[in-house]
Amino acid sequence: MSVASRGKALVEKNENYRKGEGDINTSSARLAWQESHIDPTTRAILEADEKYFLHQSLSTPCLNALKSCKGIYIEDMTGKKIMDFHGNNVHQVGFSNSEVIDAVKKQLDELSFCTRRYTNSRAIELAEKLSSLAPGDLNKVLLAPGATSSIGIALKLARISTGRFKTLSAWDAFHGASLDALSIGGEATFREGLGPLLPGTEHVLPVNNYRCVWGECKNCGLKCVKYIEFVLSKERDIGAVILETIRNTDVQIPPKGYYSEIRKLCDKYGALLILDETAIALGRTGKMFAFENYSVEPDMVIIGKGLGGGIIPLSALIVREKLDVAVHTAIGHYTHEKSPVGSAAALAVIKYIEDNSLLSHTIKLGIYLKKRLKELAKKHAIIGNIRGIGLLYAIELVKDPITKEPATDAAEKVMYSCLEKGLSFKVSQGNVLTLSPPLIISEKELDLAVTIIDKAISEYCSKTEDIKL
Repeated sequence: MSVASRGKALVEKNENYRKGEGDINTSSARLAWQESHIDPTTRAILEADEKYFLHQSLSTPCLNALKSCKGIYIEDMTGKKIMDFHGNNVHQVGFSNSEVIDAVKKQLDELSFCTRRYTNSRAIELAEKLSSLAPGDLNKVLLAPGATSSIGIALKLARISTGRFKTLSAWDAFHGASLDALSIGGEATFREGLGPLLPGTEHVLPVNNYRCVWGECKNCGLKCVKYIEFVLSKERDIGAVILETIRNTDVQIPPKGYYSEIRKLCDKYGALLILDETAIALGRTGKMFAFENYSVEPDMVIIGKGLGGGIIPLSALIVREKLDVAVHTAIGHYTHEKSPVGSAAALAVIKYIEDNSLLSHTIKLGIYLKKRLKELAKKHAIIGNIRGIGLLYAIELVKDPITKEPATDAAEKVMYSCLEKGLSFKVSQGNVLTLSPPLIISEKELDLAVTIIDKAISEYCSKTEDIKL
């Protein structure tokens, strides 16, 4: 059975498929787009992928196949170049960054692997650099092959250092797809049908800039924080509060004062504050660490994705020195824990960010992108909300600006229209267009991206009566 026919069968079997974390790979819109945009050569590749890889809702069956990636662009098998505002958030310094590649090649010739019980100068250099970048006494590091592993290490270290196994995290959060990470995560796409999950993983309502059940963020008096305190006061044995500093998937930005209050609560109730910045550290918000926007210091922070330059899988857990208390056990001990090649890539990424002033560049272009998107919102009633920071923005589409009913059909069709026009991005929560471009992008390229989105929305709205003006 072909990719298309099998996809149609899956849709017919499950008409109520979930639109949550991303665009669904078996939707009718996906299949229609593939019918008109996938050439025979690519179709053969997709069918081979479907034959040999396990199927799951957000990857196989895949959308398309790539031939190359460079700078802000990905290129499919037909030679079509597409600006990638998704990039799995590994593309802060752009795809195939020559300085990162050169560093990797050089390291391969010097020391390609570091076996257990040994260390190497490159890994030490990276740990020293990360501890110097992080504020305060966040100066102890442990590397891992991926951020999900770093989350697991953080959970173990929290148990060891506090003597408590319970955690407090937020619904809708994503911390990874392993059983421990999805236990503290809050997305049904990853949790559903996989119980029993880790015990003691308490959850609270997340920050939601547009749909907060407590009321509008501007006037709510941080009711979300008050509820967190209520839970901490009842569950006195919570060892760690684990949060995404800014939720990347649909761009939820906590209000000013949020983290200073959370910090106070953690100190009051003896819980560690662990911030997951896997997708947003290394400049995405205009700061090397997103928590720097809140003038707060966590006890642990996780970074990953872009750390390896989109070439080497690499993550890091950075913790306060006082938490270096696990000498008697193994909390990580991964085969590639001190990868010299991964460390060389990460050092090159950080150097590129610093040498090319990407933090100030991100702040400058973020202000410009916000201005352009606000203009777009005034033009299209379907845009219910624009929110973002740095080069991370969300466009939330709604059927009615009063009821805020999600325009899920519109979001999916706008996404495929943009793909056709040369722009890729992620759809989150079913109706949120998430824009996360490489930090090397130019103002002219941002303009082109906004123009594409504008045209795609205009075309959709001209064909439907489903949107209330």
